[in-house]
Amino acid sequence: MLFIGIDLGTSAVKLLLSDSKGNILNTVSREYPLMFPKPGWSEQDPYLWWDACRDGISELLKGFDASDVAGIGSGGQMHGLVALDKDDKVIRPAILWNDGRTSAEVDYLNDVIGRKRLSELTANIAFAGFTAPKILWMKKNEIENFRRISKIMLPKDYINYILTGVHCCDYSDASGMLLLDVKDRCWSEEMLEICGIRKDQMPALYESYEVVGTLKGDVARELGLPQSVKVVAGAGDNAAAAVGTGTVGEGRCNISLGTSGTVFISSDNFSVDPNNALHAFAHADGGFHLMGCMLSAASCNKWFCEDILGRNDYSELQQDIREENLGRNHVFFLPYLMGERSPINDTDARGTFVGMTMDTNRSDMVQAVLEGVAFAIRDSFEVARSLGIPINRSKICGGGFKSPLWKKIFANVLGIPLDLDKTEQGPGYGAIILAMVGCGVYNDVRSAADELVSVCSTVQPEESLVELYNERYSKFRQIYPAMKNLFAELA
Repeated sequence: MLFIGIDLGTSAVKLLLSDSKGNILNTVSREYPLMFPKPGWSEQDPYLWWDACRDGISELLKGFDASDVAGIGSGGQMHGLVALDKDDKVIRPAILWNDGRTSAEVDYLNDVIGRKRLSELTANIAFAGFTAPKILWMKKNEIENFRRISKIMLPKDYINYILTGVHCCDYSDASGMLLLDVKDRCWSEEMLEICGIRKDQMPALYESYEVVGTLKGDVARELGLPQSVKVVAGAGDNAAAAVGTGTVGEGRCNISLGTSGTVFISSDNFSVDPNNALHAFAHADGGFHLMGCMLSAASCNKWFCEDILGRNDYSELQQDIREENLGRNHVFFLPYLMGERSPINDTDARGTFVGMTMDTNRSDMVQAVLEGVAFAIRDSFEVARSLGIPINRSKICGGGFKSPLWKKIFANVLGIPLDLDKTEQGPGYGAIILAMVGCGVYNDVRSAADELVSVCSTVQPEESLVELYNERYSKFRQIYPAMKNLFAELA
């Protein structure tokens, strides 16, 4: 049997083909554009997602017997608002997870409805990236489009709909909408009422490994696949990446360093951060997880290298960073290029360099960007630690960790060993594991992950560097509070 994993990212879809033993046989990527209609806005055309998936799957299967494909799983960018009309046509471009237009709606939800009530209903408070504030924004600013809504979906679920004709969503992805009662795994009718939408406008809910349907006849013919191929519900990208790195069950941790950055802590039991600085979501393994998310992670490095320095060879720019300068850099960087989510929840926050002098050079600034992202991830670690959650080591995934230097910085900023898995495919590999469970190759997600995921290398922290970075981090933590009021005025 063969399995296809879909990783529907922000800038591209990555498709994986594996056999029933979890060996990756082929990978294909297809890019698509982002749209920024106004400062702080971020949108995408859902039709381009399907175009990329359709063309990519055809390329993925070249040289393989397509009749052997048994299942398809997907992991996808979370929170994006995909609105469909009565004919299941896309009403407007999807409003994405990193869109910051909803500050007024977030304030209404948090301050008028109230953080306490939101947490009681959904286990979370409102953040600009979540789906519910986007729905309220659409209701206020695009009333005609809002009235046309027949179904509300998330990005990867739109692909599953195209494949199967089923309006579906899994619990992990639904958790990030601020519409799900996470503890009881059902839509919150009170939250739906607050947003002015009906339950019949929401997709059916599934566990991530459950089969939602098989391929529609026309889609099967278009892709050259058997109509019997099973499609599982899949998961939000972070939950899928956690499955792909074996971060399932109680007390395991994964750090993802992609466009955004996340700290993902899995648990068998439901729990909520009392201050709601960390998200409390359902996990793709049937359990739960706490998650801290920063909006700009590896994208900070991409921005500085490509847009500011005009260079796209990241490793070359890092070669001049001297070993003896680690933990001693006099330049700091706040990585809030799109505002920030965890733990500060501030759409007005902005990227900022602090501490530059006449002898500051390019390498100092590149290093500051790498360290600033690591410090911001540590902010979420510190919240978890304050809750009494021991994090003694972590899995890592995402394109940013292709940099040996960045891995070393992270290990020493966090002060823990970081494990890299043999299969560095994150959400796509997790999606394949979910498809295998759905097709009966494994009984559950935990046993599948334990069998298929193995560590290939570990980055150990160095005691002397950990001490230096502890000191630097204490200074980093003072910068945002000093800038917060100014950020609000500038906005």
